[in-house]
Amino acid sequence: MSEPDHLRIAITTDDLLQVDANFLDARQFVFYGLTPQKALFLDCVQFKDLQRAGAGAGAGGGKKGGGRCCAAGAPAPAIGNSIDARIAALAGSSVLFTLAMSDPEAVRVADLGIFPVKLGSTRSIYEVLDRLQEMMKGSPPLWLRRVVRSGPMIVAA
Repeated sequence: MSEPDHLRIAITTDDLLQVDANFLDARQFVFYGLTPQKALFLDCVQFKDLQRAGAGAGAGGGKKGGGRCCAAGAPAPAIGNSIDARIAALAGSSVLFTLAMSDPEAVRVADLGIFPVKLGSTRSIYEVLDRLQEMMKGSPPLWLRRVVRSGPMIVAA
Protein backbone atom coordinates (compact mmCIF):
# COMPACT_ATOMS: atom_id res chain seq x y z
CA MET A 1 0.00 0.00 0.00
CA SER A 2 1.30 3.46 -0.81
CA GLU A 3 -0.01 4.99 2.43
CA PRO A 4 2.38 4.43 5.35
CA ASP A 5 -0.30 3.31 7.80
CA HIS A 6 -3.49 1.34 7.56
CA LEU A 7 -5.99 -0.29 9.85
CA ARG A 8 -5.70 -4.05 10.24
CA ILE A 9 -9.19 -5.53 9.84
CA ALA A 10 -9.97 -9.09 10.99
CA ILE A 11 -12.88 -11.08 9.55
CA THR A 12 -14.28 -14.46 10.60
CA THR A 13 -15.07 -16.68 7.64
CA ASP A 14 -15.60 -20.26 6.57
CA ASP A 15 -15.54 -19.76 2.79
CA LEU A 16 -13.00 -16.89 2.51
CA LEU A 17 -15.57 -14.85 0.58
CA GLN A 18 -18.09 -13.81 3.22
CA VAL A 19 -18.38 -12.86 6.86
CA ASP A 20 -20.25 -16.10 7.46
CA ALA A 21 -18.95 -17.55 10.72
CA ASN A 22 -19.23 -17.02 14.44
CA PHE A 23 -16.07 -16.01 16.29
CA LEU A 24 -15.59 -19.32 18.11
CA ASP A 25 -16.64 -21.55 15.18
CA ALA A 26 -14.87 -19.87 12.25
CA ARG A 27 -12.55 -22.05 10.20
CA GLN A 28 -10.32 -19.06 9.59
CA PHE A 29 -9.74 -15.38 10.15
CA VAL A 30 -8.69 -13.23 7.21
CA PHE A 31 -6.90 -9.93 7.65
CA TYR A 32 -6.94 -6.87 5.44
CA GLY A 33 -5.02 -3.60 5.59
CA LEU A 34 -7.50 -0.81 5.00
CA THR A 35 -7.21 2.86 4.13
CA PRO A 36 -10.02 5.05 2.80
CA GLN A 37 -8.70 4.38 -0.71
CA LYS A 38 -7.37 0.81 -0.68
CA ALA A 39 -7.91 -2.63 0.79
CA LEU A 40 -5.04 -5.11 0.78
CA PHE A 41 -5.23 -8.77 1.78
CA LEU A 42 -2.62 -9.32 4.51
CA ASP A 43 -2.99 -12.79 5.98
CA CYS A 44 -5.21 -15.73 6.76
CA VAL A 45 -5.12 -17.78 9.95
CA GLN A 46 -6.69 -21.23 9.82
CA PHE A 47 -7.63 -23.19 12.91
CA LYS A 48 -6.92 -26.87 13.41
CA ASP A 49 -8.93 -29.59 15.10
CA LEU A 50 -12.20 -27.79 14.51
CA GLN A 51 -15.13 -30.02 15.44
CA ARG A 52 -18.52 -28.79 14.26
CA ALA A 53 -21.69 -30.11 15.79
CA GLY A 54 -23.53 -32.18 13.21
CA ALA A 55 -20.76 -31.93 10.61
CA GLY A 56 -19.84 -35.25 9.10
CA ALA A 57 -17.30 -36.36 6.56
CA GLY A 58 -17.19 -34.00 3.63
CA ALA A 59 -18.93 -31.24 5.56
CA GLY A 60 -15.81 -29.68 7.03
CA GLY A 61 -16.01 -31.62 10.29
CA GLY A 62 -13.31 -33.72 11.84
CA LYS A 63 -9.67 -32.93 12.38
CA LYS A 64 -8.01 -30.67 9.89
CA GLY A 65 -4.53 -29.23 9.76
CA GLY A 66 -4.32 -25.53 10.46
CA GLY A 67 -2.07 -22.55 10.40
CA ARG A 68 -1.35 -19.46 8.39
CA CYS A 69 -1.90 -19.26 4.68
CA CYS A 70 1.39 -19.82 2.94
CA ALA A 71 1.52 -17.19 0.24
CA ALA A 72 5.30 -16.98 0.55
CA GLY A 73 5.76 -20.77 0.50
CA ALA A 74 6.86 -21.03 4.14
CA PRO A 75 5.45 -23.91 6.20
CA ALA A 76 2.26 -23.03 8.07
CA PRO A 77 2.46 -23.19 11.86
CA ALA A 78 -0.42 -25.06 13.49
CA ILE A 79 -2.83 -22.87 15.42
CA GLY A 80 -5.13 -24.39 18.03
CA ASN A 81 -8.84 -23.88 18.22
CA SER A 82 -9.11 -22.52 21.77
CA ILE A 83 -10.51 -19.09 22.50
CA ASP A 84 -7.03 -18.05 23.66
CA ALA A 85 -5.55 -19.03 20.28
CA ARG A 86 -8.28 -17.08 18.50
CA ILE A 87 -7.71 -14.01 20.67
CA ALA A 88 -3.94 -14.24 20.09
CA ALA A 89 -4.50 -14.46 16.31
CA LEU A 90 -6.15 -11.03 16.41
CA ALA A 91 -2.99 -9.29 17.65
CA GLY A 92 -2.42 -5.99 15.88
CA SER A 93 -5.98 -5.76 14.55
CA SER A 94 -8.14 -2.69 15.01
CA VAL A 95 -11.59 -4.05 14.11
CA LEU A 96 -13.08 -7.56 14.07
CA PHE A 97 -16.09 -8.35 11.89
CA THR A 98 -17.93 -11.53 12.83
CA LEU A 99 -21.35 -13.01 12.35
CA ALA A 100 -21.80 -13.50 16.08
CA MET A 101 -19.89 -13.81 19.33
CA SER A 102 -20.79 -14.08 22.99
CA ASP A 103 -20.59 -11.06 25.24
CA PRO A 104 -17.63 -12.48 27.23
CA GLU A 105 -15.75 -13.06 23.95
CA ALA A 106 -16.55 -9.51 22.82
CA VAL A 107 -15.25 -8.12 26.12
CA ARG A 108 -11.97 -10.05 25.77
CA VAL A 109 -11.53 -8.75 22.23
CA ALA A 110 -12.39 -5.17 23.26
CA ASP A 111 -9.94 -5.38 26.18
CA LEU A 112 -7.18 -5.75 23.56
CA GLY A 113 -8.23 -2.50 21.91
CA ILE A 114 -9.98 -4.29 19.04
CA PHE A 115 -13.48 -3.10 18.22
CA PRO A 116 -15.79 -6.12 17.69
CA VAL A 117 -18.57 -5.70 15.12
CA LYS A 118 -21.31 -8.33 15.17
CA LEU A 119 -23.15 -8.45 11.86
CA GLY A 120 -26.80 -9.49 11.81
CA SER A 121 -26.48 -11.56 8.64
CA THR A 122 -23.94 -13.03 6.24
CA ARG A 123 -22.30 -10.40 4.03
CA SER A 124 -19.61 -10.39 1.38
CA ILE A 125 -16.17 -9.48 2.72
CA TYR A 126 -15.82 -6.92 -0.06
CA GLU A 127 -19.16 -5.36 0.84
CA VAL A 128 -18.02 -4.98 4.45
CA LEU A 129 -14.65 -3.50 3.44
CA ASP A 130 -16.29 -1.11 0.93
CA ARG A 131 -18.76 0.10 3.55
CA LEU A 132 -15.99 0.64 6.09
CA GLN A 133 -13.99 2.62 3.53
CA GLU A 134 -17.05 4.77 2.77
CA MET A 135 -17.40 5.51 6.48
CA MET A 136 -13.69 6.38 6.72
CA LYS A 137 -13.98 8.87 3.83
CA GLY A 138 -17.05 10.70 5.09
CA SER A 139 -18.03 11.52 8.61
CA PRO A 140 -17.19 8.30 10.46
CA PRO A 141 -19.29 7.17 13.42
CA LEU A 142 -17.77 7.72 16.85
CA TRP A 143 -16.55 4.12 17.23
CA LEU A 144 -14.62 4.34 13.94
CA ARG A 145 -13.14 7.75 14.78
CA ARG A 146 -11.83 6.24 18.01
CA VAL A 147 -10.39 3.24 16.17
CA VAL A 148 -8.65 5.43 13.60
CA ARG A 149 -7.36 7.82 16.24
CA SER A 150 -6.19 5.35 18.88
CA GLY A 151 -6.44 1.86 17.41
CA PRO A 152 -3.40 -0.22 16.63
CA MET A 153 -1.94 0.89 13.31
CA ILE A 154 0.58 -1.22 11.44
CA VAL A 155 3.20 -0.05 9.02
CA ALA A 156 2.83 -1.37 5.49
CA ALA A 157 5.78 -3.39 4.26
